Amino acid sequence: MSVEYSATAKLDELRRTEYGYLDEQGHLYLDYTGAGLAARAQYRAHAERLAGTVFGNPHSANPTSAAATELVERARARVLEHLNARPDEYTAVFTQNATGAARLVGEAYPFTRRTRLVLTADNHNSVNGLREFARRAHAKTVYVPTRAPRLRIDTDVLEPFLAHGRGLFAYPAQSNFSGVRHPLDWIGLAQGLGYDVLLDAAAYLPTAMLDLSVVRPEFVMVSWYKLFGYPTGVGCLVARRDALARLRRPWFSGGTIQAVSVGAPWHTMAPDEIAFEDGTLNFLSIPDVHFGLDWLAGIGVPLIGARVSHLTGRFLKKLTELRHGDGSPMVRVYGPTDTNDRGATVAFNFLDAQGRVVDERLVEAETAAAGISLRTGCFCNPGVGEDAFGVDVRALRQLRAANTGSLDEYLKRIGLPTAGAVRVSFGLVSTVEDVDRFIAFAEKTYRDRIPDAVGLPPRERC
Repeated sequence: MSVEYSATAKLDELRRTEYGYLDEQGHLYLDYTGAGLAARAQYRAHAERLAGTVFGNPHSANPTSAAATELVERARARVLEHLNARPDEYTAVFTQNATGAARLVGEAYPFTRRTRLVLTADNHNSVNGLREFARRAHAKTVYVPTRAPRLRIDTDVLEPFLAHGRGLFAYPAQSNFSGVRHPLDWIGLAQGLGYDVLLDAAAYLPTAMLDLSVVRPEFVMVSWYKLFGYPTGVGCLVARRDALARLRRPWFSGGTIQAVSVGAPWHTMAPDEIAFEDGTLNFLSIPDVHFGLDWLAGIGVPLIGARVSHLTGRFLKKLTELRHGDGSPMVRVYGPTDTNDRGATVAFNFLDAQGRVVDERLVEAETAAAGISLRTGCFCNPGVGEDAFGVDVRALRQLRAANTGSLDEYLKRIGLPTAGAVRVSFGLVSTVEDVDRFIAFAEKTYRDRIPDAVGLPPRERC
């Protein structure tokens, strides 16, 4: 075991105590990109807080309301502290999730015929959906393709897409499909060419730090359960105050206005982040974000990053070394096969003894039966999946015209053997034993596997 890995032994003790439910229940958890895991201390802190104080709806000045408001505002300040963001420059808007953060930007961004929405092909569908807001405003949407097999985008490829126009540029700091970390330098590049930047940091922040005093995107999407498992149902749009002031919401709701009239069509919005926090905030859970960030700080995000980088390298090496009896590869990896500029997310497919892709539905069923939690499909990231699988754009355009119904019909028309990949991802309390247990399972289950032809359930969605 390497010296670097041994230096992260603190995480093994945490797994034994605060995350002991994994081994007590026999789980092999390999879906940290899907959701982080919560420490028992987080649940205890939540219960103790609710048992110790009465909290009321924050939209008032009464004692219970004031108690809730105080904790919400402390959590808001803690978010900015974690991202090293100046409170006079940035604010945090609490949302239901990262998707809600993207929607807030998309629905209120001042798209026009003269602006553009530039997206990387590597984007979550929560960001892809922004193109519908752009379309309604007659703004053009363009996609920057990734390059297989490493599924990266060279800066010299990106720059021409930004060179003609202005508008909004959105991309992930880390791919939720391949684990690729795209350059944060793109933020300044895009801004210099007249674009606002929406950075999706949902997959990046669980194992890396983002310093908003160094890179200064207009908008950042965050999902807190991705970082520390609990609470769910709370995300953030971290926004520069000057950029937030340029957004124009297409509606108002309870909690977002200072005054409104029914007799006359008039209203005035509340200032700053309050104008974007619809209805009543999740005031019983938002304080858990504060505790979660303190919990991570006590562990050390760089320590977590060092642990998962080692495990990712070990996993990739063992995975790519898997061979059938005739020496042919058992696995096809999508994305980088080293640990340079990548996170702890690995996408791949198993190959049978004839070199054909093992249907991901079978892998999903077989791993689940073995107590393994991982993810299969396109991971709500169809663009990089299309690039990874080599889908012909012309076939996609023909498919649109044909108005094909089911996902299986879709795959048949474009000539793909599978709807997606298998995704393994590591996190806070992953171990060498997790890696080795999965590799042993894979070798036993898929080595010299004969093609599977029957018994597959229909696919419902990507």
